[in-house]
Amino acid sequence: MKKKLILLVLIGVVQMGMSQENNEGNQKSNIQTYTPSKLLSKGQWDIKWFNNLYTETKGVNNGVKSDKDRESYFTSSFDVFTGVSQSKTLNVGLLFDVRSNVVGDRKALDVFKFDSDTMTARSGLTSVAPAVKFNPLKGVSNFTVQTAFHIPLLANESENGVYLDQTAYTFQNRFFYDYTFASGDWQLFTELNTEYNFGDDASFANNTVVLVPGIFVSYFPSNVFTLLGFVQHQQRFGDFTQDYTALGFGGKYQLTRVLNLEVLYSNFIRGANTGLGQSFNLGLRALF
Repeated sequence: MKKKLILLVLIGVVQMGMSQENNEGNQKSNIQTYTPSKLLSKGQWDIKWFNNLYTETKGVNNGVKSDKDRESYFTSSFDVFTGVSQSKTLNVGLLFDVRSNVVGDRKALDVFKFDSDTMTARSGLTSVAPAVKFNPLKGVSNFTVQTAFHIPLLANESENGVYLDQTAYTFQNRFFYDYTFASGDWQLFTELNTEYNFGDDASFANNTVVLVPGIFVSYFPSNVFTLLGFVQHQQRFGDFTQDYTALGFGGKYQLTRVLNLEVLYSNFIRGANTGLGQSFNLGLRALF
């Protein structure tokens, strides 16, 4: 039912996108121009509100896949960046996450209750991160690096068996690159996310390194709408090892010259020492 709903939304967005394109002509939209690889000029702002609902009913541990009671994890991420140089070489920003998790076979949508049932649910502001984004190669404007230092705001990762977020610090570097094909209808975007987690021996993530490569292929049926498919893989090394692979699809639609909408779905098809489930994502981005 959820997959059908997502498909109907995407079809409706395609139709609206065609209509808006007729009104705006061939002018490039923000979703075509400002990929994560692009930097802002001085005085520009980029504000993104991204919501991820992940729910799982299976897990893989010690090579054995098994059913489990449903667990659901909701993350609402806020990324705020601004340009500080006319040459578009440096952006500064702030990132923070609000989370709501439920366990004990509760319904996935119970995460939106943000309740305080300590036996099956937890929620709250969990981390904040100052960040910079820069271009390391002057001759390659579509290659950028985002560096952030995530500071946990929690005393305990789990309370009464309910996990909320990690309490280890995270030094994160994300490498972005995009390429638009000559026709302008297709775009390739790649990302490599790297994390070093440290600082709390009680954290499952302590003394681990995480690598997350991802490939996204976008098709633009109009200048204000794109359909995309992607594959991502996460590999965790160190005191705790873990990995998973996810496949997904979705779309982006430019609502106005400032605001655009993003809808994504992904399925976790394999993994080790991890849960297996699905994620549903909705994002809004304002660029001005």
